[in-house]
Order: sequence, then C-alpha cells, then structure tokens
Amino acid sequence: MTIFYAFCAAAIMACALHMVLSRNLMRTLLGLALLSTGVNLAMFTAGGFSSDLPPIIEDGAQSLGVSADPLAQALILTAIVIGFALTLVLAAIVLRAWRATRSIDARAIDTLDQPEPAAAEAEPPHG
Repeated sequence: MTIFYAFCAAAIMACALHMVLSRNLMRTLLGLALLSTGVNLAMFTAGGFSSDLPPIIEDGAQSLGVSADPLAQALILTAIVIGFALTLVLAAIVLRAWRATRSIDARAIDTLDQPEPAAAEAEPPHG
C-alpha cells in the first residue's frame, strides 16, 4: 500500500509541475495547490502506516502505545493551512493581474513594467 501512495504522490506532483510551468496564471495557481496536495500525500506516506489507532495516551499509561505517528499528522495539518493561505494570496495576485491586463497570460504582465517609447521621449530631461 505504501508503494501505491508513493506513486500517487509522484503522479500528482508531476501533474502539478506541468501546470506550474504553464504561462496561464490560473493553471499556475491550480498547479501550486496541486503541488501542495502532493507534498501532503508524500508526508502522509513517509509517516508510515503502523496502526489505525489514534495517538492518544490511555489513562494511567506512561507512554504512547502502538498508534499512528502524531508528528506526521501535525505537519500535514500545518501544511494544509499554509497551502490554503498561499492559494488565497496567489488567487488575489492573479485577480489583480487580470484586472490590470484583462488577460491571465503571464506574458501580458511583462508589458506592464516596460515604458512606452512615445511617453519616454515626451518627458523633458532632468537636470
């Protein structure tokens, strides 16, 4: 079962990398969200499947018995929250880029930084 989850995580991350390398900003955004999911699945797989029992210390016990790894679960929960926040911030950036250019192509954003030739010649020299 571990091999199956490892292959699934690799396939998800490969699809995410393909989407991130696109010039379409929405594909890039969804690719980063998918990459976050793939990393979470890889961490879940690395945590191991030692038991189905929750990581709870029984009353009167001094240590945790055979149970799922609580560290992997805590890391995955934290990564889910961070990935969601990253997706929201990037969605706001994509929305702002779309409002400025009316395009979600990354090449259209490069034209915003370049001054127009006619406007540069019309300005008086500073001195």
